[in-house]
Amino acid sequence: MSVETKEADIILRVAEVMIDELKLEDVTPASFEPDIDLVDEIGIDSMDLATVALVLQDHYGIRFDEDDYPTLTTVRKIAAYIAARLES
Repeated sequence: MSVETKEADIILRVAEVMIDELKLEDVTPASFEPDIDLVDEIGIDSMDLATVALVLQDHYGIRFDEDDYPTLTTVRKIAAYIAARLES
């Protein structure tokens, strides 16, 4: 699987978790804009992000460092973070 395909798959999974955990309506994983600012434009807070991170940690078998949470502001950034953890 190419890096691009893998990251695209991760983006869809992250979007799916966001939609499920945050009870977002009128959006699907495929239509979720991966570069939208999750804090400024969607209004998620640190507790929301922690919840999403826990679900993704379980799914991918990786660990999110709490110090990195402030940098995880878009679905694309979260997906890149996961991809980097999976490769290391």
